[in-house]
Amino acid sequence: MAVKKNNTAIKNSPKHLLGIQNLSILEAKSLLDEAKKFIELNRSSSKKLDILRGKTQINLFFEPSTRTQSSFDLAGKRLGADVMSMNMDNSALKKGETLIDTAMTLNAMHPDLIVIRHQDSGAPNLLSQKVNCAVINAGDGRREHPTQALLDALTIINRKGKIEGLKIAICGDILHSRVARSNIYLMNMLGAEVNVIAPKTLMPKSIDRMGVKSFTDMKKGLDGCDIVMMLRLQNERMQGSFLPSKREYYEFYGLTPEKLKFAKKDALIMHPGPMNRGVEIDTKLADDINVSLVKEQVELGVAVRMACLKLYCNCLLYTSPSPRDS
Repeated sequence: MAVKKNNTAIKNSPKHLLGIQNLSILEAKSLLDEAKKFIELNRSSSKKLDILRGKTQINLFFEPSTRTQSSFDLAGKRLGADVMSMNMDNSALKKGETLIDTAMTLNAMHPDLIVIRHQDSGAPNLLSQKVNCAVINAGDGRREHPTQALLDALTIINRKGKIEGLKIAICGDILHSRVARSNIYLMNMLGAEVNVIAPKTLMPKSIDRMGVKSFTDMKKGLDGCDIVMMLRLQNERMQGSFLPSKREYYEFYGLTPEKLKFAKKDALIMHPGPMNRGVEIDTKLADDINVSLVKEQVELGVAVRMACLKLYCNCLLYTSPSPRDS
C-alpha cells in the first residue's frame, strides 16, 4: 500500500516530533536550549553519556542521506543508546512489504525510538500511529524536515545571538523543499522577517499565505538581509522542466560574491547540503570561513539531534498548546 502524499499540517504529539508547523514556541525553545548544552560536550575529548542507556533507537532511511543519518546515528551513540540503522535495500520492503507491516514488525521488537526519512509526505505520521515508541521525522517528501530547521536556528543563534528581528532570505527551490517549509515556520515563530527568492517555476503559488515576502529578483530579495540560506535543487522531485539550464539558474539565482553584496555587510550564508557547487553557490563563497556557516551547521546538527533524542525518547519535552491549534 502506497503512502498517501500530503503536504498539510500534521498535529504533533508530545511523544513525537513530526514537524515544526504545530510545535509551540515553548517547545521549540526547549529543544534549542537543550541542544546548547551538548555543543561543548561534542567538542570535548570525552563525548559519551548514559542518558539513553538501555534504550533502542532504529533509523529508517528510505532516501539517501549523509549528514542527517550519520548525525542521528552519532547522537544516539553519544547518549548511550543501542542504535540500529536498517539497510532499506536489503529489507522486506523490496519484496513488497508495506510501511505499515514494517512498522508492526519493528514495534514487536519494542524499540524506544524510531527516526524515519521517507520520500512520501505524511509517512512519519502514519508510522507514529502504528508503533508504541517515539517517532522523529528526519524528512518526509516535500512536507517538513524539523531537525534541519532546528539546527539552522541554533547555528544562527550561536553566531548572531538571536533570531528575533533578523532578516532572513531563503533562496532556491522553494517549491520542492521541505527544508524551506520547516525553516519558514520556525523563523517566523522565533520573530524573524523571512524573504523567499526563487524563479516563478520554483515558487509555490500559495507562498504568501506562509507569512513571507516573495521575490523573483535576487537583488531585491537579498536587500538588507542578515542571513542568506541557499537551498539544493531537488532534481529527484522535479517532474517536468522547471529550469532552462543549470548555467542560467546559476547566473540569476546562484549565490556569488557579487550577489552577496546586496545583503548586509556582515551577512552570513547557510546551505543544508549537499551543495551543487557552481549551480546553487560559488565554491569560494561556500568555503569562506568568514561568511559561511555550512560546517557549523553540520557540527550543531549533532547537538540538536541529541536534544531531540533525549527529550522525545524520555518524554521530557515541555509541551503546551500551540497557537496554531486554535
